[in-house]
Amino acid sequence: MNEFGHKPKNADLSAIGLAHVGDVYWNLDPAELVEHSILNGQGVFADSGALAIETGEFTGRSPKDKFCVKDATTQDTVWWGDVNIPFDPAKFDALYDKLCAYLMNRDVYVKDAYACADPEFRLNLRVIAEQPWSAQFAGNMFLRPTREELSSFTPEWHVVCCPGFHADPAKDGTRQHNFAIINFTKKMIIIGGTGYTGEIKKGIFTVLNYVLPQERGVLSMHCSANIGGEGDTAVFFGLSGTGKTTLSADPNRRLIGDDEHGWSDRGVFNFEGGCYAKCIDLTREKEPQIWDAIKFGAILENVVFQEGTSQVDFANGSKTENTRVSYPIHHIDNIATPSVGGHPKHIFFLTCDAYGVLPPISKLTAGQAMYWFISGYTAKVAGTEAGITEPKTVFSACFGAPFLPLHPAKYAAMLGEKMKQHDVYIWLVNTGWSGGAYGTGERMKLKFTRAMITAAMRGELDKVEFKEHPVFGVSHPTTCPHVPDEVLDPRNTWKDKGAYDQQAEKLAGQFVANFEKYKEGASPEILAAAPRTTAKV
Repeated sequence: MNEFGHKPKNADLSAIGLAHVGDVYWNLDPAELVEHSILNGQGVFADSGALAIETGEFTGRSPKDKFCVKDATTQDTVWWGDVNIPFDPAKFDALYDKLCAYLMNRDVYVKDAYACADPEFRLNLRVIAEQPWSAQFAGNMFLRPTREELSSFTPEWHVVCCPGFHADPAKDGTRQHNFAIINFTKKMIIIGGTGYTGEIKKGIFTVLNYVLPQERGVLSMHCSANIGGEGDTAVFFGLSGTGKTTLSADPNRRLIGDDEHGWSDRGVFNFEGGCYAKCIDLTREKEPQIWDAIKFGAILENVVFQEGTSQVDFANGSKTENTRVSYPIHHIDNIATPSVGGHPKHIFFLTCDAYGVLPPISKLTAGQAMYWFISGYTAKVAGTEAGITEPKTVFSACFGAPFLPLHPAKYAAMLGEKMKQHDVYIWLVNTGWSGGAYGTGERMKLKFTRAMITAAMRGELDKVEFKEHPVFGVSHPTTCPHVPDEVLDPRNTWKDKGAYDQQAEKLAGQFVANFEKYKEGASPEILAAAPRTTAKV
């Protein structure tokens, strides 16, 4: 075994069963990892200088193939079900032994990094990767120790990522040949059969969603966050297509992070050291920060080049609609350093309501905030996914259901406690349709949404009159600077008021039906915030 790069003192892969690998490349710089990918024929340069790679068979996460080892540590704490699928401890050990055998005499790339920008909650990670670009991804996405810190680095968690290793479902206990398995007792994640780098990122996010709320009293959040000139922190929750990245990228505010954060007794902090952005249909006009971040050191995934060139055709989704780019957060100019902020004064739940029912902005009580947090609502419209020809209701608990090991009500209860403790305003913002559903109405203008969010953060809505929605119970302002008054009440924007009432009842019924599976763990305060409807779904 030959070892290269920046190896920490006393680092030994044999301690985790990897005694007989080939050459080990320790903590190579991004340029060195790019060189290895190019020389190995695993990537090419785009004209921007970014490395373009293909993740192979899988171009996205595979939720049905993500497992959690069920043992004495997890059996009574994990919320088992479709999201958290149990895996036998003995099967894990046997599969890991096969993974180690697969890596025998194969070169590996090791990247030492950590999660959590607040030093009090720092989680040291060691990623052992079969491919150089997987290690580079880890270096992009997690926080980077200094060279001095690396010399004595000791990992708490290990991630072993081998896209070329395929499991045998009949023998190994997996569903198919790919897998991502978290073992909380052994503090290890093993990934095989898939090159999709997001499995590394979201595996660690799942770990933090388990450890921080239970052991450290920190609310883990799938959200973006920014900070104003006066140190005021704002948090943005929202599923894909709701405008989370766009609205949190404010030239007048510094970005703390775009995806994963913790809220401790000291304030908000980023889990990551990078961004992993979708880039389908990307343009400089729509997303200037992302566009300018795609340069040397960034990794483009599964993009298509314009014929005969190295120029990316961002509109081309022939390989996948889930084209991605990862880059270290310092590729963005307007960032908070370090990636921390104080307690948020304002939290925004973003939803793209394609039914045109919800107000463009409304204020939530603590009970409503917890209810809407657990619901995690948005709607997909035609064109966002293959086969969708009309609006489709989507609920994802806490705006990140696939990554929650605990019951969603636990996260919601923490949100409610912190909201009351720190006197936080929580706003529901509909970036979707007005004046009718998708196909009839019009999408809310971005300039109006920005004006409403700005007014909320400046306190300009504190003294205006609010009106309560008759079905959903949320309260919306009757006036807002730089926004027409008639836009603020969704019912007023519909020509057919009866049609609006029917659509509101229908959507409310879907909320109630979705919430059935969470009722057992929810408090009376949360349950009382349900929509007022007799609609059946």
